[in-house]
Amino acid sequence: MNTSTAVHRPADTPQSPPAATRPVPLHAVRLPAGRSLRWHPRATAVCGLLLVALLGAVVWTLTVGDFPLPVSGVLDVLTGGGTRGQRYIVMEVRLPRLLTALLVGAAMGLAGALFQTLARNPLGSPDVIGFTVGSATGALAVILVIGGSAAVVAGGAVVGGLLTALLVYLLSRRGGTQGYRLVLVGIGVSSLLSSLNAYLIARASFSDAQSAAVWLTGSLNARGWEHCGPMAAVLTVLLPAALLLGRPLRMLEMGDDVASSLGIPAERIRIWLVLVGVGLTAAATAAAGPIPFVALIAPQAVRRLTRATGPNLLGSALTGAVLLAVSDIAAQRLLAPTQLPVGVLTGLVGGCYLVWLIARQWRTGHA
Repeated sequence: MNTSTAVHRPADTPQSPPAATRPVPLHAVRLPAGRSLRWHPRATAVCGLLLVALLGAVVWTLTVGDFPLPVSGVLDVLTGGGTRGQRYIVMEVRLPRLLTALLVGAAMGLAGALFQTLARNPLGSPDVIGFTVGSATGALAVILVIGGSAAVVAGGAVVGGLLTALLVYLLSRRGGTQGYRLVLVGIGVSSLLSSLNAYLIARASFSDAQSAAVWLTGSLNARGWEHCGPMAAVLTVLLPAALLLGRPLRMLEMGDDVASSLGIPAERIRIWLVLVGVGLTAAATAAAGPIPFVALIAPQAVRRLTRATGPNLLGSALTGAVLLAVSDIAAQRLLAPTQLPVGVLTGLVGGCYLVWLIARQWRTGHA
């Protein structure tokens, strides 16, 4: 049985998301106990292709470099064999960096899908509306003022992200939270926090300021198991939570009135979505710094690829993981004789995309 999930909005609605091309038919599979499972064939195919691209990035990262290894040598190391040098290269240098990139990218892509759908605006990304900058402010305050271990820095990032989200939410809530108001308030708060970050760096010692400035660009250099483990734990908890909130989020995308008529407590679900999104953003920022624009691009890329309505949460997570892993490969080995911080590359690509997106929104009347 084929149904359609197309949602029609007026063209002059400020918070309307970018229109997906054509509504994609859903296929339903009957399950026991009178239940049914709906799935998009095109979305399933796109996720399969993303997994293939992810596997390609994994193979490239683990085999190519200053010390190239054959696939068989990598498999030997992963199964407990290999030489001492091969084990060090794979297990201590390449694999933890790769896993950190995949986990951070997935968290950013998922957070971007949550916030863009919640705001009903393609600019409602955590790195645009200030949540990423707020997490960076909390982490910088710990690094430069308080001092502490990586766990304390992660805690500072979470606290900074939550306080920023609370401030933006309260300032944009008057008369009901609107997508365009959330974006405008978030941009203003982001500018203020960026100035605060610059002040913290200016007051720090030269060595601390230098390391903090590199961290603020967003980098995967020297990432180890101490960064990978906490990210895996966060995603283990927050990914299922986000997927469970996917159905109410789909209802909220159609407006609070429609969601309330379907029995969805709009305000309570919105608070839970913000908490999950901020947790993902803060954990990713604590692990790799505020890597820009992955959360902005990934959900929109997967929406255009799948042509499916709704938040596309799983596809956004996969797209974010592939995007960050491929960007790290390019920053390490393809674009410069030395290793660049991956945030430099994502900032360049994402900045061009943001200019194009704003121009497109303006031409279509959604700006």
